[in-house]
Amino acid sequence: MQDEPRTPRRGPFSAWTTRRWLRAGAGLSLVVLVLLGVLGFWVLDRSQTISTQLVDVRSPALSTAFRLESVLLNQETGIRGYGITGNPEFLQPYRQGLADEKAHVATLTRLLHGDADALADLAAVEDAAARWRQETAEPIAAAPPGAPSPQTAALADTGKAAFDRLRAALAGEQDHLRADRAAARADLLSTTRIRNWVFTAIAVVIAVLTALVFEGLRRGINRPLERLGADARRIAAGDFEHPIVPTGPADLRRLSAEIDSMRRRLTRELAFTEQARLRLDAQAADLQRSNTELEQFAYVASHDLQEPLRKVSSFTQLLRRRYGGQLDAKADQYIDFAVDGANRMQVMINDLLDFSRVGRVHHNHQEVDLEHVLERTLETLSIGIEEVRGEITHDSLPTLVADPTQMGMLWQNLIGNAVKFRRPGVPPRVHVSAEREGGLWRFAVTDNGIGIPAQFAVKVFVIFQRLHTKEEYAGSGIGLAMCKKIVEFHGGTIEVDPTRTDGTRITFTLAAEPPELPESPDSPEDPAAPSTEQVGPAAPERQPR
Repeated sequence: MQDEPRTPRRGPFSAWTTRRWLRAGAGLSLVVLVLLGVLGFWVLDRSQTISTQLVDVRSPALSTAFRLESVLLNQETGIRGYGITGNPEFLQPYRQGLADEKAHVATLTRLLHGDADALADLAAVEDAAARWRQETAEPIAAAPPGAPSPQTAALADTGKAAFDRLRAALAGEQDHLRADRAAARADLLSTTRIRNWVFTAIAVVIAVLTALVFEGLRRGINRPLERLGADARRIAAGDFEHPIVPTGPADLRRLSAEIDSMRRRLTRELAFTEQARLRLDAQAADLQRSNTELEQFAYVASHDLQEPLRKVSSFTQLLRRRYGGQLDAKADQYIDFAVDGANRMQVMINDLLDFSRVGRVHHNHQEVDLEHVLERTLETLSIGIEEVRGEITHDSLPTLVADPTQMGMLWQNLIGNAVKFRRPGVPPRVHVSAEREGGLWRFAVTDNGIGIPAQFAVKVFVIFQRLHTKEEYAGSGIGLAMCKKIVEFHGGTIEVDPTRTDGTRITFTLAAEPPELPESPDSPEDPAAPSTEQVGPAAPERQPR
């Protein structure tokens, strides 16, 4: 399978990263939205301006023009009635009309400010009204009340022509104002249609722009990420030969390339690891076979050594009993040397057999009351402890899943060593403590003996390593090595506490839960059983190492 993915051809925007695409898309969208906003604002402002012009100027101006016409008609009616009847009551509408006319003219002047044509129409109306008042209204109003004079009546009749000219000026003004209002209405309607179209277009453009943005995100980011995720899941499921094809923006392609590079590196490392595992399996099989052969050899050799050694020990003891005192002192000393050497050799072989049995013969894990095991061990060692006036104390000990025989051997060696390696003339004091630490129990055996120098804290756990001569302290040098093997077989550790200066403190841990037991190959027949060929007295009882 081709491991290197084929890189597709890229366009001019292939170097753009996700951030750059997002910035470009956001910038373009912002420009479009700003343009649409400006267009919408202009349409709204235009519509508002026309609407304001229509509502606040054109319509009020036309209404005011109608009211101006009404007050002028009231003036004409009052003057005409006064001229015909001479009744002063008819002057009241005239005078009120003058005041109203000034107010309406001021309103129109304000509303039509800036509209030259409309102001010209208003000026024409004012000029026509002034001529009518000068030629007709004021002379009639100046006449005394009472019976009308012929001149006043004549002016009232002739003034109709002047007022008709005023009517014509008013009609022209009103026609122009109507036309302006109609034009404003038409402009407002047109602007409203444009506004509706513009906002519809804005909505469509926003919808299209949103769709384009989502589609761009889906095609440019989501789809490459989904493809990358699918490839990663496929690789995580175990298909390490599956290549990752870089797609999408430049940064996502770089990420894909880096992940694919990591995949290829992992593939190479897995292949190397698999080869190493196969080599380790082969070496482990060879080592297991070699250990099995060595252990079988140790059993067979120990068994074969037991019989001649028993004979040597038995016959040397017979020599000492039969010929002791009959030979010279040198001969008796040589016989004693032979007996002692044979006995020590037999003890050492038995200790070596016990050491090799750990993890092979005794692996009957069950619930063990360590306090009960310790008490039985103290009973076994009671004679030796009483002889040296020793004192053994202990805390409450837990019940663990362990091998009871090995726990007895552990206590026997640790307590026996604490009693044996005592200071001259000082009765041994030994204390056993226990403390729970998470998933482990930590035990400590503390004594007031001669202690162990810090530089030998590791060496004492090596088999056959002794810190003293056999003349000073008896033993084979296997005891602590056996303790280490028992503790490690039960999933713990053992060490000498270097902080203890007054005596020795050996601490070890045992798993609170039962450890996983290693598989043990079949062992040959236990050679430790007594032989029927033994001659002479039995070998001396073994002491703690």
